[in-house]
Amino acid sequence: MEITIRKAIQQDCHRMMELVKELAIYEKAPDEITVQFDHFVESGFGENPVWWALVAETTSPTGLKEVQGFALYYIRYSTWKGQRMYLEDLLVTEKYRRQGIGKLLFNGLFEEAKIKNYNGIAWQVLDWNEPAINFYKKLGAVKFDGEWVNCSIELG
Repeated sequence: MEITIRKAIQQDCHRMMELVKELAIYEKAPDEITVQFDHFVESGFGENPVWWALVAETTSPTGLKEVQGFALYYIRYSTWKGQRMYLEDLLVTEKYRRQGIGKLLFNGLFEEAKIKNYNGIAWQVLDWNEPAINFYKKLGAVKFDGEWVNCSIELG
């Protein structure tokens, strides 16, 4: 099986949304997805995109290509640090986990961040998600900050 990491294209959005639903089920929040598909596509591929993504695509021996994972990010600005990549979601479909795809996606993110001169990558992980936490530690993540409290306000 061949694995390719590449920038997401608009045609990947249907598969990416399937994976988003898989992630929501894993995170025990399947009813929390409220984004409309057209809005998702427009936000990534419209006139003023606000997110970008890398996808992990497998190619079977028969030549069938399918996206098995993705890393979706946007740019966050810190008055203390400057521009940083914020990783909103990283997911590898369950069947393809523990095959190095997550590491390949992160390597692609590291490369993208260096090319664009971002000073770091930030993300969140649920405190009960031990497999993800252990994966991030293997990548070299050393700062797990429990001091900050997440806040949000839902509009409309």
